Amino acid sequence: MSRSPHHPDHSKTLLVLACYFKGNRFLEQAKKRGAYIFLLTQEWLSKEPWAHESIDGFFAQMNQPPLRATINTAAYLSRGLRFDSVVGLDDFDVETAAALREHLCLPGMDASHARFFRDKLACRTELERLGVRVPEFTRTVNDAEVRAFTERVPAPWMLKPRSEASATGIHKVHSADELWGLLHQKGDDRSFFILEKYLPGDVFHVDSLTVDGQVLFAEAHRCVTPPFNVAHTGGIYASATVQRGSQDEKNLRVLNARAIAALGFQNGVTHIEFIKSQEDGEFYLLETAARVGGAHTSDLVEAATGINLWAEWANIEIDGPNYKLPERRFDHAGLLMTLSRTEHPDLSSFDAPEVVFQSPEKWHAGLVLASESAERVAALLTDYRERLLRDHTAVLPAPDKPTH
Repeated sequence: MSRSPHHPDHSKTLLVLACYFKGNRFLEQAKKRGAYIFLLTQEWLSKEPWAHESIDGFFAQMNQPPLRATINTAAYLSRGLRFDSVVGLDDFDVETAAALREHLCLPGMDASHARFFRDKLACRTELERLGVRVPEFTRTVNDAEVRAFTERVPAPWMLKPRSEASATGIHKVHSADELWGLLHQKGDDRSFFILEKYLPGDVFHVDSLTVDGQVLFAEAHRCVTPPFNVAHTGGIYASATVQRGSQDEKNLRVLNARAIAALGFQNGVTHIEFIKSQEDGEFYLLETAARVGGAHTSDLVEAATGINLWAEWANIEIDGPNYKLPERRFDHAGLLMTLSRTEHPDLSSFDAPEVVFQSPEKWHAGLVLASESAERVAALLTDYRERLLRDHTAVLPAPDKPTH
């Protein structure tokens, strides 16, 4: 294939991977900047409302294709196109994108660094080696190591898949007998799990934009209810901007930058979760992701700052080291998301002027609030959270694996 005549020869050609429906804002901004875009997704997503006006080539593979099939597809496309970069929009695209970069000898994050953002064991091992605080953990592959950990670290513990996203597949374990039973159930999949100390405390996330290893933008948020609790017991996911100028915000910014540097992340967007332990008041890193945070995190960030993470990620891909962060605001914002009892919930009664966004997904009820006042956001979150629980929230069992 040759370049379309309406694209100048100096425009960048992007191969964009998407195993979930997300990232239209990225595609639209990249096209606005003159990029030539090929989207490679899966068959079950082919009828989603993609921004086709921003896509020069749309390809749908079989569902959950083996890596070799994706490499072959990218290599076939490369016979007529010279891709400048490969972009993975979702957690599950990060390692695939890295493998394609290595196979096609393209710049960007390689497989070794991508692993830190997909494999909890690799991430914690590297961060601990470099002095970044993480919960105590162990591999699950060796019986003696597991036994020594359970004798040294009091229960409860968290048994987590090494490479799933969000709270999928996580078990809170209260005894050694329960743990060994779970490990036996895992069978040959046992080595794909990590065991770590359970830390009660407040969960935070920091969403960042990085260029040439320098964090240019970072927004810190506190989760009103830990994501694990929401995923496994139901309720409402809520997150809000950390009080600006507070010690928590300062500490999170420093720790976030340390983690990004320790993991060798160079360019793009990250979503990193921390927990502030009730035991010692210290922050510990929980999760890392080299993508935009889910559950409308990008809308939360944009409401508080005017910065859209998807659009700026696209700008970083286009501008590279010449990227400049646009002017931003320093307001406060809050996010509420829950499963809904109805397919299209009526949220018209949530009519405060601070409501700047309502989620469009079926069977979900979600709101984003924004104000210059942190106190106003907190008050609305409390009021609206109670009303959503009473009038809209539905509860479903947490899945063991990601659902499509």
